[in-house]
Amino acid sequence: MVCEIVSPGSYERDTEVKRAVYEKYKVPEFWVVIPELQMIEILTIENGRYMKHSIAELEGIVTSKVIEGLIIDVKDIFG
Repeated sequence: MVCEIVSPGSYERDTEVKRAVYEKYKVPEFWVVIPELQMIEILTIENGRYMKHSIAELEGIVTSKVIEGLIIDVKDIFG
């Protein structure tokens, strides 16, 4: 599992370039955290490609597919 905290100056690198690298090496789960949007998106490998598994923005929960029982409420992260 890899978690990227995206800053305004690194959006493209963190969401596209790194995603391609992690996908190439089949990292099972890729978390994208965008504090500006209070958003967490979780992608998981399916048939060699990342697919959205869980997403929440401003409110709601996200769940991990590879870490059993990991459930996060975005309000707990961004308050």
